[in-house]
Amino acid sequence: MALKLGFIASGGGTNLQAILEGIASGTLPAKACLLVCNNSAAGAMRRASAFGMPTLHLSSHTHPDPGMLDEALSAAMEDHGAELIVCAGYNKKLGRRILQRYQGRILNIHPSLLPKYGGQGMYGMNVHEAVLAAHDTESGPTVHLVNEEYDRGPVVAQARVPVLPGDTPESLQVRVLGAEHRLYAETLRRIALGEIDLDSLKG
Repeated sequence: MALKLGFIASGGGTNLQAILEGIASGTLPAKACLLVCNNSAAGAMRRASAFGMPTLHLSSHTHPDPGMLDEALSAAMEDHGAELIVCAGYNKKLGRRILQRYQGRILNIHPSLLPKYGGQGMYGMNVHEAVLAAHDTESGPTVHLVNEEYDRGPVVAQARVPVLPGDTPESLQVRVLGAEHRLYAETLRRIALGEIDLDSLKG
């Protein structure tokens, strides 16, 4: 049976695109149930619609009370049958209700080899600038479970990307993002096939 995925995003949605292409091609045995965006103009909304995927805008504009927003997001995922939630460039911290209801079933991808360069404020170009400032020889994305702390959930999978001489934050970002697209879809495929057991990672 196909794994039912719910997505949350804020921006362009390139990771979402890569995952939806995997589903469409049959390489990823999953069903895309719902995309929730906190930005109604996000590119992710257009990408999801192009694949015929239901979309919903939930944000502080639709639900000014954080607790009600948390409840609405959780209820929307449940109503659409999502078994696993995939954060695909979501820029808000998740609330207590959805973290409890989907404990051990929420994934995120971060553009560094966690635990390096994670935590509040470490996102996007900030991460790649930190990698270069530290003169690291490699970087790469990490898929991890989401909990109450930024980027502190158990690591599910990583991919390593060399840092090349003359790299800029922009050039490093391009290579890491390409690795993100491959890693996220492949990790979801392995979860769907039972090759990765998320229950064993909860603790």
